[in-house]
Amino acid sequence: MTGILIMVALALVFGAALGYAQQRLAANDDPVVARIDALLPQTQCAQCGYPGCRPYAEAIAAGDAINKCPPGGASTVARLAELLGRPAEPLAADPGPPRVAFIREEDCIGCTLCIKACPVDAIVGAARLTHTVIESECTGCDLCLPPCPVDCIDMIPVAERAA
Repeated sequence: MTGILIMVALALVFGAALGYAQQRLAANDDPVVARIDALLPQTQCAQCGYPGCRPYAEAIAAGDAINKCPPGGASTVARLAELLGRPAEPLAADPGPPRVAFIREEDCIGCTLCIKACPVDAIVGAARLTHTVIESECTGCDLCLPPCPVDCIDMIPVAERAA
């Protein structure tokens, strides 16, 4: 009987401690940041100068420019401007023609470093086998280029690849 009472007492103490911790340590998630983040394309490409979409959303909420997201394009800038009541501006940098990664299969050694670097899982393959790019998923962010030890990845304009 005493064992049961001890277990009940411990459950009450731990329950109270968890309830207090939840109140005291609650995340302060800014709803404006969450709404901005929901409008961004979630490519985590770092083309905006931030390591991902969430940090860029936090910077926008703090007053940074809303026109730094090439994958989102003008439509994302317009949605952000509407949400925040700011003027829609043209993209800060001309992204140029849309590009996709192209892996020269004869040079690929199957190291998988490009697969790990791709933030949108547009590269498929397995260790020690040739990799390829799912063009419809590739955002052209260039993040797969630096880790490639044999430099077998080229960024090709979409129109050129279609030909």
